[in-house]
Amino acid sequence: MPKLNENYLQLKDSYLFSEIAHRTAAYSEKHPDKPVIRLGIGDVTRPLCECAIKALHESVDEMGQAATFKGYGPEQGYAKTRDAIAAYYKRNGIDVDADAIFISDGAKSDTGNITELFGHDNVILIPDPVYPVYVDSNTMCGNKVTYISGNADNDFLPMPDHSQHVDVIYICSPNNPTGACYNKEQLKEWVDYALENEAVILYDSAYEAFISDPELPRSIYAIEGARKCAIEFCSLSKTAGFTGTRCGYTVVPKELVFTSSDGREMSLNAMWNRRQSTKYNGTSYIVQNAAAAIFSEEGIKECQENLNYYKNNAKVIADTLTELQIPFYGGIHSPYIWFECPNGMDSWTCFDYLLENIQVVGTPGAGFGENGKNYFRLTSFGTYESTVEAMNRFKKLFAK
Repeated sequence: MPKLNENYLQLKDSYLFSEIAHRTAAYSEKHPDKPVIRLGIGDVTRPLCECAIKALHESVDEMGQAATFKGYGPEQGYAKTRDAIAAYYKRNGIDVDADAIFISDGAKSDTGNITELFGHDNVILIPDPVYPVYVDSNTMCGNKVTYISGNADNDFLPMPDHSQHVDVIYICSPNNPTGACYNKEQLKEWVDYALENEAVILYDSAYEAFISDPELPRSIYAIEGARKCAIEFCSLSKTAGFTGTRCGYTVVPKELVFTSSDGREMSLNAMWNRRQSTKYNGTSYIVQNAAAAIFSEEGIKECQENLNYYKNNAKVIADTLTELQIPFYGGIHSPYIWFECPNGMDSWTCFDYLLENIQVVGTPGAGFGENGKNYFRLTSFGTYESTVEAMNRFKKLFAK
């Protein structure tokens, strides 16, 4: 009998969103006459923008001609796509080398797979509450996680404890699930802390496109010194509605060089390149062409129309919670609204309460960590009409 990876025994029985889907399906089967509004999982509802559709069609046609057909592509991504992303950074005032960019099928995969670059005896620092993939991927490979507390006292933006040594730091800003967003001074403190500890920051910027304040950083590389200590993950899932199309990228600067136990130099860029070359065959040519179109100035402009649609939904939710005097975070530079469960409920009780009484599905905060047990996450990715209807139901349920 083979020896199995028993670290899987330490995981919860099901992934958070699988449990939500199971409970929702069970309710709908029992009550088919009561339509459910889903504001839980962060999936988009707006179609792909025109420039992406055009690029997809053109690429499909190319694949049907011998002269333009593409087989295996470079594991790191086609130069056209990497250059387009580098140009996007440049327009936002940030220099990123195209050869530091690796195209993938999404930030979720990369944030999970990046654990392979690190040993198992590191001190892993993860905020609580947090996107479950960070914790689960470390648990799967036997890494011990140390938590830093995000709570109402620090506006769910925990800062480093300079008396504590760590090796790997997870940061998500704008944050999933809380919607909180670090400013430049706060991120500078994290970068300085990482440099002091010779640590690596794993920075998830999947929601950077929702930031509208030019004073707030949209990339960790807006901070001096970050190239020496940070890997950045991003995704087109929310920026361009690619949740089903699948495309993301990871930036691994060549400045990220450390020394092995026997004194040899090890480059994280070279290691990630080696890992991807061995275990990943690359994102499809068709999808990468669409991604390159997205990162053009016209593409970003078209995507912004969808982002504005979702941001308006977030405002509808935020205005309703304000009217009902329910404390919340996020909803400004983020598609997520993180509110305090009314009437002292815990988050799973709140989930069942909303489902049973007004048929609105959200995400229980307990699924994101201990500090989320009395909070609840809603997303702004529904249609405008369903968002308004959900908030009307909230008003009827919680009106004082």
